[in-house]
Amino acid sequence: MRTVGRTALALVSLLSAGLALTACTASDRPSTLTTTPPAAAAQQPEADLPEPSGPPCEVSQFRVTGAPGEKPTITVPTGCTPQDGLVVEDLTEGTGPEIKSGSTAELHYVLATFSDQQTREASWDSGEPFPLENIGQAGVIKGWNEGLIGLKEGGRRLLVVPSDKGYPQGQGDIKPGETLIFVVDAVKVQP
Repeated sequence: MRTVGRTALALVSLLSAGLALTACTASDRPSTLTTTPPAAAAQQPEADLPEPSGPPCEVSQFRVTGAPGEKPTITVPTGCTPQDGLVVEDLTEGTGPEIKSGSTAELHYVLATFSDQQTREASWDSGEPFPLENIGQAGVIKGWNEGLIGLKEGGRRLLVVPSDKGYPQGQGDIKPGETLIFVVDAVKVQP
């Protein structure tokens, strides 16, 4: 009888701990990062990203084709790992006003994900640039708020954004822990 009682007590303790963890998990994610209803999200197992291997990628290994002012194509390198931290590289130097903290800009961009080398979205597809106000404090990922400062109107910039400055918990079809690659064109800048 003692063994049955101890087993039942252990089972109740484990179930209680599991319920407590489940209750905490949903509140850890800001509602702005969740696009799937909680019930559906609970049914989908979280897939791990494949572990990249090799030396850190050089900026030159990220290939971007297409002229400034036209939709670019991003070729994500293989055989290397993303560098630590935010990578910011001007591909074309702009000649107009510079984005500063608090600036407003109209931007065209293409987004690709490192783990699967897939293009996820592009403002070019809508035919309209993406409007962004109060850069540096805007309601976008940290990688944009930090990485767009200094970009001049008419310029094109490559941003390689680590997960902690992107979507650490994932977003839509972007998995948690994903490195994001953006090519951003500054169409219009209002300092």
